[in-house]
Amino acid sequence: MGARGAGGAARPECDAASGRELFRDAAFPASESSLFSSRSTPLARFREDITWRRPQEICAAPQLFPENPQEGQVKQGLLGDCWFLCACAALQKRRHLLDQVIPPGQPSWHDQTYRGSFTCRVWQFGHWVEVTIDDRLPCLAGRLCFSRCQREDVFWLPLLEKVYAKVYGSYEHLWAGQVADALVDLTGGLAERWNLKDLGTSGQQDRHGSREHRTCRQLLRLKDRCLISCSVLSLRAGARELGEFHAFIVSDLRELRGQAGQDVLLLRIQNPWGRRCWQGLWREGGEGWSQVDPAEASDLLSQLQEGEFWVEEEEFVREFDEITIGYPVTEAGHLQSLYTEKVLCHVQALPGAWVKGQSAGGCRNNSSFPSNPKFWLRVSEPSEVYIAVLQRPGMHKADWAGRAQALVGGNWPSCSPASFPGKDYQAVGLHIWKVEKRRISLPRVLSAPPVAGTMCHAYDREVHLHCELSPGYYLAVPSTFLKDVSGQFLLRVFSTGRVSLSAVRPVAKSAAPRAALPTGEWEIVQLRGCWRVGQTAGGSRNFASYPTNPCFPFSVPEGAGPRCVRITLHQHCQRSDGEFHPIGFHVFQVPAGGESQGAPSLLLQEPLLSCVPHRYAQEVSRLCLLPVGTYRIVASTYLPDTEGAFTVTIATRIDRRSLHSQEMLGQFLQEVSIMAVMKA
Repeated sequence: MGARGAGGAARPECDAASGRELFRDAAFPASESSLFSSRSTPLARFREDITWRRPQEICAAPQLFPENPQEGQVKQGLLGDCWFLCACAALQKRRHLLDQVIPPGQPSWHDQTYRGSFTCRVWQFGHWVEVTIDDRLPCLAGRLCFSRCQREDVFWLPLLEKVYAKVYGSYEHLWAGQVADALVDLTGGLAERWNLKDLGTSGQQDRHGSREHRTCRQLLRLKDRCLISCSVLSLRAGARELGEFHAFIVSDLRELRGQAGQDVLLLRIQNPWGRRCWQGLWREGGEGWSQVDPAEASDLLSQLQEGEFWVEEEEFVREFDEITIGYPVTEAGHLQSLYTEKVLCHVQALPGAWVKGQSAGGCRNNSSFPSNPKFWLRVSEPSEVYIAVLQRPGMHKADWAGRAQALVGGNWPSCSPASFPGKDYQAVGLHIWKVEKRRISLPRVLSAPPVAGTMCHAYDREVHLHCELSPGYYLAVPSTFLKDVSGQFLLRVFSTGRVSLSAVRPVAKSAAPRAALPTGEWEIVQLRGCWRVGQTAGGSRNFASYPTNPCFPFSVPEGAGPRCVRITLHQHCQRSDGEFHPIGFHVFQVPAGGESQGAPSLLLQEPLLSCVPHRYAQEVSRLCLLPVGTYRIVASTYLPDTEGAFTVTIATRIDRRSLHSQEMLGQFLQEVSIMAVMKA
């Protein structure tokens, strides 16, 4: 299904040499509307000088691809789209990837079938979308002003750049972006970003939740299988020539034995600007080459193409900020793991949406977290699994947005288009829990630690988890950091073993009355307290002031076995906007002989049970079985210094007549530092 001539009819234009009518794309015309979005970039200064020409008007013998692949190497022009050009270099590493994006057999400029159009495919949120443009390209003084190949009579790159500009709405919309996003669009796979400042930190968890031990030497086994890009995010005093917010291509890595017997890892870097720009120790004629065999040095220097330079590992980690790696894609179209090289041959994907007031529950700090979209993941055999959440951004042109919706089947849940302001993304995270069966107590499951989760919510288009999963059912919950933020997403699963993915259907809410106690006799104790600013309003366990919250003692008497206990926290306060404070509680068991143990030290331990996450409700409750012993209940609001009064009700089932009593409690505890147990 294609987007040929999208948005309007083609107007005739004749080829001067043959008299053939040439296609003119009215949906992405040769005009300022295709160049600019807001004229907010340096590109705007050239608006009066840019003209549009077809390849045969630029050179005598245009060709799509060169015979020598090196002559098709990417080169950046006036447009700040180095991120996209680095991803294009991935297509040069694998011919099957290039053929997927640029289908073979397209008419050349010398064929009788040439009509001035060019077609390629871009992966958009689960589907390959065919996009057709005319071949009129922006020029300055008769030469291409944006991307071009090493040989300027080769046109695969500037034509693909125009296709991508059409998808995004204009050339100016390509001014800045992430290499990872372009890699996904050109391969349909995954891409991973490594922070070089954390490289080599054992057990370091990255923004996607992976905990692999990473070093530059790991790139040696990846260099021939996938694209590796590196980026500079800020100016360096010692290497200002690298620029800032600029992406490069790691075109090769070599491990050498130095003349003193030391290991030397060199990385060959390609600058899309087309100039070498490196003045480090391993520049041509630099002192670094004296450390290795002269013959090897001469061989490596002779391999450099225009815009390339060598840099040693220590310099690389110091001067660059980030690495982006595209996952290898086999000829059969399957991804390979970056870490084990196993083929992820089982793929599942489902769309979803965060809808304000319904399923936009925010992160785990919010009591509304359980309302987020939820998915069942069934793992049939021990598997290496990647789970990814891909946000759907707003399209920049309404006509293309509607067409893209139709091309992918129009199966996205309803969500306001106003939620997608251009290329802005929400901070997104993903957590998964293992469950014994599909009929579960959702609050109890989600109050337990997940088996895997992103370290934080990241402002990335896509975040993903990498984990080894045993057979069974898992509950996956994608979330935005803020509640009531609308958006659409695609949940993707790649696995070495058989998996199935299905959405959890929401249950209609009912205004159920407060749950009554089960039949029998109950002893009911009501404990009243309050949270006061600077005294007893300590907030949740995320905060060091947590131990200052009111701490209530209670005990479970001896009996035939564990006693059934219902604990209820009821707040008597509302905020100025009429909403309730988010409240919750933890129950700590006092160890045998530890009655004299102070509350602060007790609260450093893990609670026996909890009623969290904190909920925006007047009342929260938990029914549980507790063995004989002494306990402490700590009631809290989520944020510190939130004032209010409350009542804790403890109902214990007994075999005698129930007793009712009331107490007034609200003690001040010394502040201590504790570890946060819930992270956004």
